[in-house]
Amino acid sequence: MYKGKKVIVVLPAYNAALTLEKTYAEIPFPLVDEVILCDDASRDNTVELAQKVGINHVIVHEKNKGYGGNQKSLYRKALELGGDIVIMLHPDYQYTPLLIPSFVNIIGEGLYPVVLGSRILGKGALRGGMPLYKYVFNRFLTLSQNILINYKLSEYHTGYRAFSREVLLGINFEANSDDFVFDNEMLSQIVFAGYDIAEVTCPTKYFEEASSINFRRSMKYGMGVMRVSFCHFLQRIGLGGFKLYERPRGI
Repeated sequence: MYKGKKVIVVLPAYNAALTLEKTYAEIPFPLVDEVILCDDASRDNTVELAQKVGINHVIVHEKNKGYGGNQKSLYRKALELGGDIVIMLHPDYQYTPLLIPSFVNIIGEGLYPVVLGSRILGKGALRGGMPLYKYVFNRFLTLSQNILINYKLSEYHTGYRAFSREVLLGINFEANSDDFVFDNEMLSQIVFAGYDIAEVTCPTKYFEEASSINFRRSMKYGMGVMRVSFCHFLQRIGLGGFKLYERPRGI
């Protein structure tokens, strides 16, 4: 725990057997109270390995629900377990678990309710192996989003994120896509709801075992991002009415 706040790390897993153990070994226990892994119908032995390394909470999707669907299962479980600070960490070792204490400190001290690990802050993205087309794509989309959403982030596309319980309860993440654009919809909801976001410089690591979407999926993702940004713009100027921005039931 951190000052009485329960810290939970959630791992959205799909064919993560080659990197899961290395990722799990660097999680800073005992600061982290619980680890939850959701396996999205992997074709390898991710589930067996998760149980072997000692992850107590393993959710198994019998059918693949997608990256967003995976996160929905994880956040539901984290809230059910009473998580006050919830950190999403990819088990493919692309993001270092060693930044978890910084994330926890920022949220636990009440400085910001959301923290992102940014690969773009500093100059490490290309040096860390990010493909040039992805870097250019990232910069173009982020510039467009900052204009349409009326916020300023170095990137909207990192998969390393931490949220306070208040944020997860205060946005309607269940209304989001089950695909990769889930992450952008979530940030759009967070900004629209008025929550502030901190960014921490995160080393970039691209290697063969790390998960990455191909060019075709990247294009589909990019179109989804622009759709979300235009929806946010319309909602912001009073011409929306999108379900994405409705308050969750009971809030």
